Amino acid sequence: MTDVERAMYAWQLDVAGFGEEGQRRLKQASVLVSRCGGVGGHLAAELAMAGVGKIVLAHAGNLRLDDLNRQVLMSHAGLNTPRAPQAAERLRALNPCARVEAVEENVTPENVNRLVENVDAVACCAPLFEERLLLNQEAVRQKKPLVDCAMFELEAQLVTVLPGKTACLACLYPAPPPAWQRRFPVFGAVAGVVGCLGAIELIKLLSGLALPLENQMLLCDLRTLAFRKVILLRRADCPVCGGL
Repeated sequence: MTDVERAMYAWQLDVAGFGEEGQRRLKQASVLVSRCGGVGGHLAAELAMAGVGKIVLAHAGNLRLDDLNRQVLMSHAGLNTPRAPQAAERLRALNPCARVEAVEENVTPENVNRLVENVDAVACCAPLFEERLLLNQEAVRQKKPLVDCAMFELEAQLVTVLPGKTACLACLYPAPPPAWQRRFPVFGAVAGVVGCLGAIELIKLLSGLALPLENQMLLCDLRTLAFRKVILLRRADCPVCGGL
């Protein structure tokens, strides 16, 4: 670690059980963030500021006006221009020590292997179940931990998948729910809550700071500020993780 890094991370270096060893582990780690909108933008910002060494942002398409109620890495100045490069530039400004790669693609069957194989962990922040289940399948196949972050209206949920150890997303959702829409009602603050929760899960996983969420789903009702955990069971017949 450099003197600049020690100064920048001084407050978190004092967290019990973390210290310089935890910081070194974060610096050596890499994370794929799919996508870098409301949830993914908050998550990626926290990873960058915490000192994760390499962040890969996968997100296709241009910034739209209706994105701006929840996306913190982009601004009105970037409307109608590609999202991922804008987000990457903002992360580099937050932490020049972080290596940030912008991939102007959403996750597909054609690119998922390449995207996952080049990182240590995956953050799934995609709005579509098809993309979430595809990332889950590939992360399990490559034995990479995955943190899945989701939201709807004033609700948020978090699931951590540790291949061979915990239930995977396919245990919970064998198929995408019918009639699910990419656009759904939500406040940006909800995206911030679940994005930050996902970031701390990844920080714990990558640094060894604490035990992650295992075989549980965290549910957050932000109307009432009620948080609860639901036990998840691995399905022996799961086509994704059942054979591990």
